[in-house]
Amino acid sequence: MSTPHVVVVMGVAGTGKTTIGPLLAARLGVPYAEGDDFHPPANIAKMSAGTPLTDEDRWPWLDAIGAWANGRAGLGGVVSSSALKRAYRDRLRAVAPDVVFVHLTGDRTLIEDRMTHRQGHFMPTALLDSQFATLQPLEPDEAGVAVDVSGSPEEITARAMDALRNLERSPARPAR
Repeated sequence: MSTPHVVVVMGVAGTGKTTIGPLLAARLGVPYAEGDDFHPPANIAKMSAGTPLTDEDRWPWLDAIGAWANGRAGLGGVVSSSALKRAYRDRLRAVAPDVVFVHLTGDRTLIEDRMTHRQGHFMPTALLDSQFATLQPLEPDEAGVAVDVSGSPEEITARAMDALRNLERSPARPAR
């Protein structure tokens, strides 16, 4: 990419945001911030108990991520955030207008399998249905790309880099 944007790696739980985010940041030569670290303890407790977050729960979390992204404006960075709804992405863009989204997408069976086999994460597979029900894919007027999560982390990261380069070169790139 020719300019240092802040990239938000988004998608439902289990798509690999925490794996792909740092790899993408390393390839771009910018810092990575783990979106889960911006959650207040009450949000983590709710999700750990299998209770989906409400929009009211998410607003302070999204504001904190947006503030980090805004602080990296012109410098670049990568941050993970589910950013499942258009309203959530709009909230991030309200604070950090130049963010670019990498939406990690994949087959529900593959994602559930990955969630089942990961260790040390608070998000139970029971919440995957609510994540898919909430998901609103990127719309044409949103700066971002969709990247399939099948394959190795290195393959997914390479696809993300290619998609971001193509977005950067696209004459029809959405205005931000």
